[in-house]
Amino acid sequence: MMPESQSAHRSSILIDRALRAVGRLERVPHTVLALPLRLAVATVFWNSAMTKLADWNAALELFREDYRLPLLPPEVAAYLAVSIELTTPVLLVLGLATRPVAVVLLGMTTVIEVFVYPQAWPTHIQWAAMLLVLLCRGAGKWSLDYWLYRRFSSRPASRV
Repeated sequence: MMPESQSAHRSSILIDRALRAVGRLERVPHTVLALPLRLAVATVFWNSAMTKLADWNAALELFREDYRLPLLPPEVAAYLAVSIELTTPVLLVLGLATRPVAVVLLGMTTVIEVFVYPQAWPTHIQWAAMLLVLLCRGAGKWSLDYWLYRRFSSRPASRV
């Protein structure tokens, strides 16, 4: 058996290492985190658009029979959905208009959750979490948003 002082010393070393690891993780810049968030969300919506476009008639049928959104005719809803799913991923990858794109996709995610697939809330909450980070913290320094802000603003671009 180990003496109590040795055990306490080992515990202290482990705690110190854990605290240093947490400190290093907390220093990871938002820019490094924002890029995979942007790419992940872009992929989800881009893939959805590609699925619709692969068989447009089947997509229209889904909007007519399964999705049945209130207030919008199925054809309008389908065109609107695929338009959003084609444009917003490109903007996210470029980091252009990231915050407005996040608002649009949060709205679309809400519509999907409420009217189309309410049982898929675990997936939708993941999308929403990623989008909320992008909405609140922006695209990061590796983005056109950051470049444009620096180019046209007299204020420092700390949070774009």
